[in-house]
Amino acid sequence: MGELFVMNHPLIKHKITFIRDKNTGPKEFRELVKEVSMLMGYEVTRNLELEDIEIETPITTTKSKVISGKKLGIVPILRAGLGMVEGMLTLLPAAKVGHVGLYRDPETLQAVEYYCKLPKDVEERTLIVTDPMLATGVSAISALEAIKKRGAKDIKLMCLIAAPEGVKAIQEAHPDVDIYLGEMDEKLNDHAYIVPGLGDAGDRLYGTK
Repeated sequence: MGELFVMNHPLIKHKITFIRDKNTGPKEFRELVKEVSMLMGYEVTRNLELEDIEIETPITTTKSKVISGKKLGIVPILRAGLGMVEGMLTLLPAAKVGHVGLYRDPETLQAVEYYCKLPKDVEERTLIVTDPMLATGVSAISALEAIKKRGAKDIKLMCLIAAPEGVKAIQEAHPDVDIYLGEMDEKLNDHAYIVPGLGDAGDRLYGTK
């Protein structure tokens, strides 16, 4: 079973409070999502492997640590996942960025893939899939299936907030995927919105309704 990590850093909790606030406008909302994504990135990358290299300081020659040759990729689920990419790239500027696009079929309510473009060497990379909200898990499950179908083997899912129902659905469908959350919320309501939640992340990022 993949591991579940829920952040407990005061800065993340502080910023998510203002992300939730309905009075936070799109500009500030985007900035906060970027900042929280960057802070969460410290935890998501905590177990990256290191290797020694030799460098010269102004004083002497020494061995020092760098991240080993492991390749990274960031894969936002369109469209809301795009809001988390910039913060991650601040930490990981050499990471490649893929994209997965899904829409929900109005009759079956299933997620349908309409776009997927990933780095060519996807099977060699650790992929961090970003989506601000994990509600029912339907979209994320389909996105992870699309990514695996193209050869990815090492995948992490990173969300700002989640409902327990969505977490359970991911763990059952993709037990090999670690899940990183800014906060775990109470539940889904009858309309499958996260409670207390933050509304529709895509609309709040881009000022649409």
